[in-house]
Amino acid sequence: MKKPPAAPNGDVSAYTIEDPEEFARNMLQMLEQGGRVLSQYLDRADSKPGPYSTASEIVEAGKTVNEVFALWASDPAKLAEAQTELFRSYAVIWNNALRRMLGDNEVEPYVEPEKGDNRFADPDWSENPYFDFWKQSYLITSKWAEDLLAGTQGLDERERQRAEYHFRQLISAMSPSNFPMTNPEVVRETFSSNAKNLVRGMDNLFHDMERSGDLLKISQTDLAAFEVGRNLATTPGKVVFQNDIMQLLQYAPSTPQVRQIPLLVVPPWINKFYILDLTPAKSFIKFAVDQGFTVFVISWVNPDRSLAEKDFQDYMHEGVLTAADVIRRETGEERINGLGYCVGGTLLATTLAYLSTRGEDIFASATFLTTQVDFTKAGDLLLFIDDAQLKSLEEMMAERGYLDGSRMANVFNMMRPKDLVWPYVVNNYLLGKQPFPFDLLYWNQDSTRMPAANHRFYLREFYHQNRLARGEMEISGTQVCLSDIRIPVFDLGTKEDHIAPAQSVFIGAKLLGGPVEFVLAGSGHIAGVVNPPEKVKYQYWTSKRPTDETLDEWVSSATEHTGSWWPYWTEWLTRHSGEEVPAREPGANLGAIEDAPGSYVKVRA
Repeated sequence: MKKPPAAPNGDVSAYTIEDPEEFARNMLQMLEQGGRVLSQYLDRADSKPGPYSTASEIVEAGKTVNEVFALWASDPAKLAEAQTELFRSYAVIWNNALRRMLGDNEVEPYVEPEKGDNRFADPDWSENPYFDFWKQSYLITSKWAEDLLAGTQGLDERERQRAEYHFRQLISAMSPSNFPMTNPEVVRETFSSNAKNLVRGMDNLFHDMERSGDLLKISQTDLAAFEVGRNLATTPGKVVFQNDIMQLLQYAPSTPQVRQIPLLVVPPWINKFYILDLTPAKSFIKFAVDQGFTVFVISWVNPDRSLAEKDFQDYMHEGVLTAADVIRRETGEERINGLGYCVGGTLLATTLAYLSTRGEDIFASATFLTTQVDFTKAGDLLLFIDDAQLKSLEEMMAERGYLDGSRMANVFNMMRPKDLVWPYVVNNYLLGKQPFPFDLLYWNQDSTRMPAANHRFYLREFYHQNRLARGEMEISGTQVCLSDIRIPVFDLGTKEDHIAPAQSVFIGAKLLGGPVEFVLAGSGHIAGVVNPPEKVKYQYWTSKRPTDETLDEWVSSATEHTGSWWPYWTEWLTRHSGEEVPAREPGANLGAIEDAPGSYVKVRA
């Protein structure tokens, strides 16, 4: 019977091959399977330049690094000084490693990882001199490169942002935790299992490639553990309307009385609505229903080629405005409240500006969650939207009629490689393990396509030309302006958002013409929003100071609150939702088509 690997305490016996013959057989099997994987990869879109592909990003990173190196070389004295300091640090680390290998256990580390850096959580990263050497060398080199880049002259704002992004990609990729011979957990597993982990890992990679679309989808969770409608998106309700681009869901009340003014939730069309309705304990939709609101949610279609020409104004008219009309007919109310998340909020804001310009008073209030309406500070996503990339992307969408969801998912993952890429490479392909079941990551991998016309308009008009913020956007023959939106607005930014940066959300809030309650939540684009009160994981900040200051000034005067922002929002929305009325059953007036969550959300990309 095979012995388990020794405890990671620096004991070299944990790194001993138990059966050399089996080890050799497994290595040969791994190499054989690796050849098939490589052959398949070379035939895939991943290996070829194209919008948001891995190959294109490698090319762009190479260009950026060469440009930065040229700037460094233009000041040889400064570069020589920096290199001398780096080599001096290497010498200290090497000397410390030698002392430890000779038995000196009192050597203090020259550098240590930041708190919470899970890449180096295994004890042998510190207790084994070999792995400690690789760890400290990497940390020193990455810090040296970041500092040298920060002091580099001759880069404009966009060039510096691009350089910081690509350096972050390279630094994340070069971590010793990503390589089989410099990761103690992988080495121990390889020796103790006689390399069976590498065989399993290559099989995992092969299966990921088989199930992927255009680009490789690295499994982030156990996809068999979840099913929409079974253990995700289970809040009771009915589909009360549908057309080509959306189903409208009305949720069953859980209180005998509800607020008079119903709530329409407009989620992003670039992913699926059930991020707001994961498990019952994490469901924002269930929470809103339990607070006594009549909740309607748009579930966008997963479009195919037949919907290629559905554009942004179609999503406004056939989506938001049609949903608003159906809700008013179903409930008998003249006005509704709106809530938009991410690009769903951008669509809702554009719709509100359109209605205001036309003098149509349909919405009583609006809530924006991590929503950008001004894109001057839109973060790293701006790096993927220049004329050349847009032209290439539009050519691809014109050929297919849509953008494959894997490309946008790839972009979002690359923005946080240390968290969303490399841990799964190590777990799946080096350790040969299956990923842990996690509902949020299941949703993250359940990507959706985007119609060509709509996505083209969104990227060019909002991100590239920022026309909504400038008051230059024309929708259905109507020029719209954000300052015409004078209804009360609850505007949520999240502190660590890498998709809709808090600064960008804050700038957009200042463009609205009515009273704005700006709130800043802890964490990022997803966890900062999906933050149920029972978890008490993150905090939020509020302030009575106006939003005509900078975000830093606003934060300096803000009050920090422990826990979720959901109850605070409930109090705000209640003030704008009228009196209590008897609870409404879904489809009581217009009828029901099918049970929530409906069929549109179940269509896989």
